[in-house]
Amino acid sequence: MAAGPPLRVAVIGGGPGGLYAAALLKRLDPARQITLWERNAPDDTFGFGVVLSDETLGGIEHADPVVHEALQRCFVRWDDIDIVHRGERHTSGGHGFAAVRRQTLLKILHERCRSLGVDIHFRTEAPCPDRLSEAYDLVIAADGVHSTTRETYAPAFRPHVAEHRCRYIWLAADFPFEAFHFEIAETEYGVMQLHGYPYARPSVDRLPSIGPNGPEDRSGASTVIVEMREEVWRAAGFDEVSTQESVERCAKIFADALGGKPLRSGKSAWTCFRTVANEHWSHGNVVLLGDAAHTAHFSIGSGTKLAVEDALALAACLTEQPDVPRALAAYEEERKPVVASTQRAARASLEWFEDLRRYLDQPPRQFAFNLLTRSRRVTHDNLRLRDAHFTEAVEREFGCPPDTPPMFTPLRLRGLTLRNRVVVSPMDMYSAADGVPGDFHLVHLGARALGGAGLVMTEMVCVSAEGRITPGCAGLYTARQAEAWRRITDFVHTRAPGTALGVQLGHSGRKGSTQLMWDGMDEPLPEGNWPLVAASPLPYKPGSQTPRQLSRAQLTDVREEFTAAAKRATRAGFDLLELHCAHGYLLSGFLSPLTNRRTDAYGGRLEERLRFPLEVFDAVREVWPAERPMTVRISATDWAEGGTTAEDAVAIARAFAAHGADAIDVSTGQVVAEERPEFGRSYQTPFADRIRHEVGVPVIAVGAISSWDDVNSLILAGRTDLCALARPHLYDPHWTLHAAVEQGYEGPGAVWPNPYRAGNRRPQTGRTDAPKPRLSLGG
Repeated sequence: MAAGPPLRVAVIGGGPGGLYAAALLKRLDPARQITLWERNAPDDTFGFGVVLSDETLGGIEHADPVVHEALQRCFVRWDDIDIVHRGERHTSGGHGFAAVRRQTLLKILHERCRSLGVDIHFRTEAPCPDRLSEAYDLVIAADGVHSTTRETYAPAFRPHVAEHRCRYIWLAADFPFEAFHFEIAETEYGVMQLHGYPYARPSVDRLPSIGPNGPEDRSGASTVIVEMREEVWRAAGFDEVSTQESVERCAKIFADALGGKPLRSGKSAWTCFRTVANEHWSHGNVVLLGDAAHTAHFSIGSGTKLAVEDALALAACLTEQPDVPRALAAYEEERKPVVASTQRAARASLEWFEDLRRYLDQPPRQFAFNLLTRSRRVTHDNLRLRDAHFTEAVEREFGCPPDTPPMFTPLRLRGLTLRNRVVVSPMDMYSAADGVPGDFHLVHLGARALGGAGLVMTEMVCVSAEGRITPGCAGLYTARQAEAWRRITDFVHTRAPGTALGVQLGHSGRKGSTQLMWDGMDEPLPEGNWPLVAASPLPYKPGSQTPRQLSRAQLTDVREEFTAAAKRATRAGFDLLELHCAHGYLLSGFLSPLTNRRTDAYGGRLEERLRFPLEVFDAVREVWPAERPMTVRISATDWAEGGTTAEDAVAIARAFAAHGADAIDVSTGQVVAEERPEFGRSYQTPFADRIRHEVGVPVIAVGAISSWDDVNSLILAGRTDLCALARPHLYDPHWTLHAAVEQGYEGPGAVWPNPYRAGNRRPQTGRTDAPKPRLSLGG
């Protein structure tokens, strides 16, 4: 590999990403010799219109004004999104899109490359990557989703390709939609959806003759994507007919959306979307760009956008770094987090459309809001800025009182009415002595109760000394512990009226007898260990204590420990009780096939694995006051092969709901040490969403929900009923009250305690009345 900046550059692939990278590198250094190979003809293209964001266009304008000016002359711009569902059309404005015909974009980039002196070989296969890497200083592989380069160096790039559950086809209509258009068709075969957007307006002169772009020059054009789940596609017979017949049938199905006009296919064919990710983006002097490195579902319109942004970043890094190895490392470091975030949003969007039938019975306006916020990129607050009229209409239909954000609407569970939708999630504090909560717990829980949340949950409170996780865990297995908890509930009910206090009961199972979290999380105690019990004799991880498998008699004893703790919780004055069946603790250990290997009536099929947790639930429900609600926390997935699946979670939730659970608190993981969670913003909420809609039970969503905007979005879209937040409440005990202030809300959903009322305004941080400059002089 040559030292210093690359002078000889090979580009494999003549899509927008490869062409733009070639143009940028040649413009930045005219001495470079840049050769590009494209297997197709110059005017061959797949797809019709390309959408680019204002952010991407800004980067293009800064890097190459010539390309930006050419694009500006061709772009079609619009602001609205139309959503048609069950005969109702709802329009949301203020979104700002720009699209251009893909062939036009390619033509602009072809001309720019030629003007700069890039050597382009059309209808020519590139030499093999090994030969190119020897002959050139840098090889840019922009050869698409089916990248030969990526496959050639697969052991180095370590690609992961996931195929999804919907079939789709790219089509075009010879008229321009007035907005980004989504339409749902409920057919005898199942649900189908149309995504459409304009990319060409009618020619200004409106000449009757047809120009070089065919009917598009005369009447304009739109991209139309028809999508449906695989089983719907097969049931409708699309797997047995020609492309032309598919196109004609799609036009009939969506005749209303198309105004009876036909569709055309180009070179389209039905396909399944594939998400491509790579652990590494470069190998020696070969680097991946665009779809070769990553893909993002078309429903967020990011494929070309990402490829162009890759090209911008790669060109910048090659300019800023002294040599190719450091430039490629900088490029990957810069782009991978951005792409990962986009892919998370894209996956959320594609999964929403895969599960579209789940939301069909929502009120049409809420359905539209749910669709608009599906990827989490557009949020309640963001949408309110774009289109306040639409957002306020959704809020009214949801039941929000005037000027009340969704998070501050009340929710009733049995005889308990929560004044808002915020929950302080259970957080183990490991600060009790002999299971007795002390002053720390009074201050910790009392502060969060004063902070405005509708429901404050205790940490997992253990039902026996042997059921503790650590020596610092709180309990409810003695009268002294119950008296200490009564002190805390009395404080909350007296000093923070309107705040409910819930207790979470649990047993550590095989994850007990460990050190305090900050001394060694999940590590055995150096001394003073107590024996562990579990569904099966499986240690949590290497070096952990092996538990004893519970016998039938011991199962009865544990059940009675739970009921005794529930009776003490009643006398202690708690408003709500949650049964902890998550995170690999005892009851969770019965539910997961990875931790329950029993061969008796309590192991085997899910129905048998549910038996003991349901027995405990029934026993606790019987002694817990009828007017007080009871919830269950579950791990909706183990994040491990062979473990609890999302389908299992639905069945588990349905079973507890049938036994009287008033809500399901939907968490994930922490069941087995070898888990591989897919972390990200609000990453656990889709599991709650699914349970809510398929089981019809209220749910509590958890997992990296960190902003009040997220809470409002999730509640208003109907994906959850309550949002539980942990770390935000450690950072700010008054998180809920501050969320009200930041939204300008004053009302019964967020009541400031009298002693704190003077603090319900954000303090000034510095002088704001300094005179503003009147004149700016150029240097």
